Amino acid sequence: MNTQIQAIHFKADQKLKDFIEKKLEKLETFYDGIIDAQVFLKVENTSMKENKIVEIKVNAKHNSFIQTEIGQSFEAATDVAVDALKTQVKRYKGKAEVF
Repeated sequence: MNTQIQAIHFKADQKLKDFIEKKLEKLETFYDGIIDAQVFLKVENTSMKENKIVEIKVNAKHNSFIQTEIGQSFEAATDVAVDALKTQVKRYKGKAEVF
């Protein structure tokens, strides 16, 4: 899967990029129609601890899945977002097989 990662207003290290790509590759085990993914990483300037925003858009055949999560770290937010995307992909695949 082709994955584009964009860190907005900061430089993401390779370790974080590898972590995100590894997590997103697991989605292909649930649905092989996934074409690519776009990931946007942002840091909000707030006094709250949960200021890391991860937005993931997964493009598949005939559909797109989008999930945005906020967490204390990009890794934690990515975990939650990928789990939610996994649910969306499974639900879509189940509906697609019916038709």
